Amino acid sequence: MKVLIVSEHEVEELLTMQECIGVMEEALAALANGEVVNPLRHLVRGTTAPGILGLMPAWRGGSTPVYGLKEVCVFPGNPARGLDTHLGAVLLHSGETGELLAIVNAAAVTAIRTAAVSAVATRLLAREDASVLAILGGGVQARSHFEAIPLVRNINDVRVFSRRGATGALARHAVGSAEEAVRGADIVVTATNSKEPVVRREWISEGAHINAVGSSIASARELDGATVASASLFVDRRESTVNESGDYLFALREGAIGGPDHILAELGELLTGRAEGRKSPGQITLFKSLGLAVEDLAAAAFLYDKARRLGRGVSVEF
Repeated sequence: MKVLIVSEHEVEELLTMQECIGVMEEALAALANGEVVNPLRHLVRGTTAPGILGLMPAWRGGSTPVYGLKEVCVFPGNPARGLDTHLGAVLLHSGETGELLAIVNAAAVTAIRTAAVSAVATRLLAREDASVLAILGGGVQARSHFEAIPLVRNINDVRVFSRRGATGALARHAVGSAEEAVRGADIVVTATNSKEPVVRREWISEGAHINAVGSSIASARELDGATVASASLFVDRRESTVNESGDYLFALREGAIGGPDHILAELGELLTGRAEGRKSPGQITLFKSLGLAVEDLAAAAFLYDKARRLGRGVSVEF
């Protein structure tokens, strides 16, 4: 049996952000249409380990059914070592025979598909005239969102704040505080590894759209309860949000929100016309991103097909 290996560099070359936005739209619509099985992720925590291992399985039907499993280690301290916080692989299996088809670098997939999903949310929810972008964070996701958001809105001003200091292209847009970045922004991206809120409600302009990306576990959040309460909340998946999202669960425990009814819709429901997004220019919209296995599966399937078509990747006997 031959297995295709797609490296980090090849993922970055083959999975363009513009293409990935379309791939994510298709994946989220398939989820809304019931064509996907996407269990909750399973986390393994070593008693003394500085990070966790996450297991994210999914199945997608259709004309070419596939299984996928992303196994990824999340180590928040890795940037200080010059490493990504997310390291692992996406395994792609045939849904007809179970054969292992491909092993794809998960760090690159996660970086691109997460920002692509935020771009989908921004296209669906941000005001058409949104032009000022604030990014909190200076790591991989900050950089990928810096690339993705201008593909769906005409951005003419970017403000970046990172506690560690912004580098590269982000550094040219650095400001002195999170408040300075967020005040007056039309689109806000939170892509930090903070366990405590980095955004306060009083900083947020009426009509702003927020992509909350950094926290994907129940014990960490980036938004205060007042922000979650005052915003129209949209998610990638309800079940994941009520079980895994610290931004949602902290607001719930504090009494800022009443429960699952605070979630207005999943992105897939907006894409398929089952639900309505923004209703007024002054409405604050919030997309809480957790990241779904079906997104990794869709990206891996796309890469498998494109790499074979272009003769890329390394095929090995397994």
